Amino acid sequence: MDTDNKLNNLSIGGRVDHLVISNMVAQGSRVLDIGCGDGSLLGMLEKTRGTDGRGIEIRQENVNRCVARGLSVIQGDANRDLYDYPVGAFDYVILSQTIQAVYNPREVLEQLLQIGRRAIVSFPNFGHWRVRAHLALLGRMPLTDVLPDTWYDSDNLHLCTIRDFSELCGALDLTVERAVALDLSGKQLNLAQNLWLSNLLGEQAVFLLSRPDRGLPHDMELLVQAQTSG
Repeated sequence: MDTDNKLNNLSIGGRVDHLVISNMVAQGSRVLDIGCGDGSLLGMLEKTRGTDGRGIEIRQENVNRCVARGLSVIQGDANRDLYDYPVGAFDYVILSQTIQAVYNPREVLEQLLQIGRRAIVSFPNFGHWRVRAHLALLGRMPLTDVLPDTWYDSDNLHLCTIRDFSELCGALDLTVERAVALDLSGKQLNLAQNLWLSNLLGEQAVFLLSRPDRGLPHDMELLVQAQTSG
């Protein structure tokens, strides 16, 4: 089954961005999932990628669900608790559909790439054509599959477009190793080929990020060590 079909099948019963994120994570990696919810992504990564996973979740009821599933999750807040982790503690730090809900997205993004060698960030795209049409025609905040809450019930503080996030990555001198937008059907759009079209048609986006000065990722270090020791 090809990736697009997998995404379409997944979107029927779960989060469409989770499979994309899973495909970005190397086998056996150390992973921290921030704002992990009920642990669906952590569970998927442990099952399909054999990861050593940890999670932070602000809602206690979700923490309880994760622990009941055998996942290593603690209650915490991304706005203040990321500083407790040492530099380079994880291979990947994941912020899935959460960055728009933190107080200071720029600061949190920088912190992700302190405690992780790579960061994976997914978010709803406020530049999607349905959002633009809703604002233009109705003059109201949109309600979509990835923006399901009314403005007064939403946790979102800093909604952005794909272009906005791309420019932030550039301002922070981050390396975008891979970036895809997902349209309404779950089909992947390559941001590198056409940012303008992806920003218009992508309902959400997933970015794989690293810092140029952080050296080799953990899986590459293991490969180099094996080659030099042989």
